Amino acid sequence: MAAMEIRTANAAEAPTIARFNALMAQETEGIELDQDRVLAGVRAVFERPERGWYLLAVESGEVLGQLMVTFEWSDWRNGVFWWIQSVYVKPEARGRGVYKALYAELLRRAHETGGVCGVRLYVEKHNQRAQAVYARQGMRHADYDLFEVDFVLRRE
Repeated sequence: MAAMEIRTANAAEAPTIARFNALMAQETEGIELDQDRVLAGVRAVFERPERGWYLLAVESGEVLGQLMVTFEWSDWRNGVFWWIQSVYVKPEARGRGVYKALYAELLRRAHETGGVCGVRLYVEKHNQRAQAVYARQGMRHADYDLFEVDFVLRRE
């Protein structure tokens, strides 16, 4: 078995990332995403890096997992939170430390970058498996609830 490589995604990998996003939405929330919209959204990240970037776990040329990082300025901390989004690990690769490796590389980069005051993510409230994975990596439940108005998916 080849070693797993953790690296920044490139624009040519947008279709894979978009497909993983759609699979994740279906699996975790039962939502069928519009694939063209998702692909355009992923490509928009590559077109404007201030929107974020993707980290991939790759083994023998095959993408096993991904996450996206976006940014939130905290005036309280005079720093930037890195938000983890679009987490997906292929089912056959789960339990092999793919997310753990992605997260470790993310933390390494956050410390190396400077000005990053923390890492946050949101997780679907019924996704106990994902919550357990995040807790094993040392993340804790925050004291905040998420409120939103979604103009695209319009979920209740």
